Amino acid sequence: MNHRPFEYWLLEDQPLTGEQERELQAHLRGCTSCAAIAESNLALHSTRMVSPAEGFVSRFEIHLARQRKTARVRQIFGALIFVLAGLALLYWYASPFIRDVMSSPAGWITSVVGYLLFMLTSLQVLSELSRVSFHLVLDFVSPLGWFAILFLVSGLGLLEALFIRRFVRTPQGV
Repeated sequence: MNHRPFEYWLLEDQPLTGEQERELQAHLRGCTSCAAIAESNLALHSTRMVSPAEGFVSRFEIHLARQRKTARVRQIFGALIFVLAGLALLYWYASPFIRDVMSSPAGWITSVVGYLLFMLTSLQVLSELSRVSFHLVLDFVSPLGWFAILFLVSGLGLLEALFIRRFVRTPQGV
């Protein structure tokens, strides 16, 4: 049974035409779900609105201002703790370098040159290692093996796309 237009008519509180009203009443006689919605809607419309107690707005504004002030203080303390912890960590990491700089310029220059040489040789070793590994893998796997790997990866990509399309759908309507 299609409930969509009837649920829409019940929940929107829009004036209905005569034909729509007749269709709705006929549907309500046979559908307990829509009848419950109509009964709830009628009960909600028949209740009397109660105005808030005297001074509610001012008490609420004071409470809201207090919450905002507390949140602001928490944010300031959190940021302060974060900055102090970052500075302490930076000092801990940089303290050997700072000691070298303070002791003598020769120690500082030696430290910087040593670090740069270490980084340069590390990059050379990594590039040579990756080049050798790449050639080793290319020689180890046959062309038919590469075709099989490419086919497998393509199939997995297709399966992923199908699963994403199947399980991630935007809801249509109500």
